[in-house]
Amino acid sequence: MALHPLVADAAGGRFPSWTIAGRRRRAHMERVARLLGSWAAELGLAADDRRRWRAAGLLHDALREAPREELRRRVAPGDARILPGRVLHGPAAAELLRTQGVLDGELLAAVARHTTGHPDFGSLGKALYVADLVEPGRPLGEWRRPLVARLPAELEQATREVAERRTVRSLRRGRAILPDAVDFWNALVVVGARRRPVRTDQAVRRDRRITHRGRNGGETDAIPLPGVG
Repeated sequence: MALHPLVADAAGGRFPSWTIAGRRRRAHMERVARLLGSWAAELGLAADDRRRWRAAGLLHDALREAPREELRRRVAPGDARILPGRVLHGPAAAELLRTQGVLDGELLAAVARHTTGHPDFGSLGKALYVADLVEPGRPLGEWRRPLVARLPAELEQATREVAERRTVRSLRRGRAILPDAVDFWNALVVVGARRRPVRTDQAVRRDRRITHRGRNGGETDAIPLPGVG
């Protein structure tokens, strides 16, 4: 099936006419698109899928700098009621794409939930979720280098590590963990458990908690995820 013209244009590096993003934000989107394109090629995806991945990278923040009240009017009532303003740009962009005829459910879901994640994410959604954080323009420190070196071959594990970092950051800032983010984490834990051999009870308990590293490299108190134990 042919790509929708908006998706084809985004895959070619052309922003939609309704994009509300400044120069720095557009540069970020372009870097994410290039990173996703390189991962798709490395994974051996078909040509149209490579274009879809690039398009998702270019589209994900297309409304990032739109007024939040305008975004709230664009999204579904449930999202408008639950989601904080800082994450409305994804659902709003996905809804605008849908109303303009884009019917690619996987791409729309990836754009809509690229900030929170979603338990139904496939490879594209997970790749965008990770690339949005680890693209080379982000000042994230040395932890990113070994993680990126394992991508895209270890996308599933990398997604879990990024979800952990995002969640810890939100907790340390006193932010609520949104329902989609909790469900996404739980789904990642279930998938990881299916792929690992049986371990001791102590190891399982340790793995079901999020920990973070202090400045001196030592482990600080574990932070349990809501709904994870």
